[in-house]
Amino acid sequence: MKHALPIVLLALTCAACVPAPAKRTLPTTQSVPDRWAAAESAATGEARADWWAGFESPQLDDVVRQALTGNYDLQAAAARLAQAEAQARIAGAELKPQVSGSLNGNRSKQIFIGLPIPGSTPGQPASTTATTLGLSFGVSWEPDLWGRIRAGARAAVADFEAAAADLEAARLSLAAGTAKAYFRVTEATQQLALAETSAESFRRTAEQVRARYASGVRTAVDLRLALNNLARAEALIEQRRAELDAQTRNLETLLGRYPSGALQAATSLPDLPPPVPAGLPADLVARRPDLVAAERRLRAADERVVAAKRALYPSLNLTGSTGSTSSELGDLLDGDFSVWSLVAGLTQPIFQGGRLRANVALNAAAGEQAVAAYASAVLAAYSEVETSLAAENFLADQEAHTRESAEQARAARELSEERYRRGLTGYITVLESQRSALNAETELLSIRRRRLENRIDLHLALGGGFAASPASPPLQTAQAVKKDPAS
Repeated sequence: MKHALPIVLLALTCAACVPAPAKRTLPTTQSVPDRWAAAESAATGEARADWWAGFESPQLDDVVRQALTGNYDLQAAAARLAQAEAQARIAGAELKPQVSGSLNGNRSKQIFIGLPIPGSTPGQPASTTATTLGLSFGVSWEPDLWGRIRAGARAAVADFEAAAADLEAARLSLAAGTAKAYFRVTEATQQLALAETSAESFRRTAEQVRARYASGVRTAVDLRLALNNLARAEALIEQRRAELDAQTRNLETLLGRYPSGALQAATSLPDLPPPVPAGLPADLVARRPDLVAAERRLRAADERVVAAKRALYPSLNLTGSTGSTSSELGDLLDGDFSVWSLVAGLTQPIFQGGRLRANVALNAAAGEQAVAAYASAVLAAYSEVETSLAAENFLADQEAHTRESAEQARAARELSEERYRRGLTGYITVLESQRSALNAETELLSIRRRRLENRIDLHLALGGGFAASPASPPLQTAQAVKKDPAS
């Protein structure tokens, strides 16, 4: 054992002297500006974590909370995080010695034929019964001379941190998808109400035309046009009902409910909240969970390159065992382990058909892929923010013009209907004004919903709520695993 001690000390010294791998400089696609190009003015303050509460809709708050607790896709993402945590702990366990113990017992009977045994019964074969108990302990350890195992453990921890960021991204995406689905149900409710109101108006007009046709004042063409207009309005009602039913069932599925189509939404869309504080472009990469996940996967790929390169170096394996045997259980527990061994083995790969170097090339290529994926994700994130910021202005102008169009169309419809009752204009004018008013009001509802969805897209692009707050449970767990992956 005295000859093995220097080997152990040398292994510990080498392992302590291995330098940490150099950190890769994160790729940038181009210089990042000081402010968002599409933002006309920067809103001050901090975005709240529950950003959907800014729409001031208690029912929206309720459905988002239900989705975050009942959605099965989110539960699957949480399970993937638990798997990544377990993998990180498994990888970290290789850094520590592995200890095993065994206790075994053996009881045997042996018969002696033809041998005179003193004290044996005449005429019966002599026999003896023996009991043997054994207790042993084994220790094995591979000192991480070159940092290969530590690099693998760091890669597993980075994968776990990426999974934690993926879970945060899934929560953000689910909240955004639920809010959008809720607003679509609300718009579908309003569109159905508008179609029913329009059909009732067209029905009154058709009755007026029928009465005038019966009295010989109007032609059959006017009556048929009026009945055609009414039939189209009633068909539109059924179309709106189908759309409301489909949107409702989709929302119920997001909530983790059976899609019965029974959920009731608000009867009107909320007003748009105040502008979102977009922050600085340079802060986006640390704020969006999907970019954090991409960066962690890049780090994991780099660590695997390090592990693959250091697999080319020699590995040292230390194995020790001790034990005792006795026929009495009490003797096994007296601490007198008279049998022991300590083995140290140094292994250097010499020829493996190029497998190890191919593994280095494989992981290096995976690292370059992760670099490109990260750069692409960052550029796409900037594009999403700029596009949503620009759309805020475009949609605001579009809503203003559409609102003016709807007001003028309603006024034209009322005027044409009044002139028709007085016999001053033909039914074609009434028909055109009614259709124009319905289309304008339909488009106005759609524009209002699209503005709300674009605001949701902006929150999603900015990383949701980014006010200073304590770390969420997945990130707290990630920090704990990073500190001690083998715990």
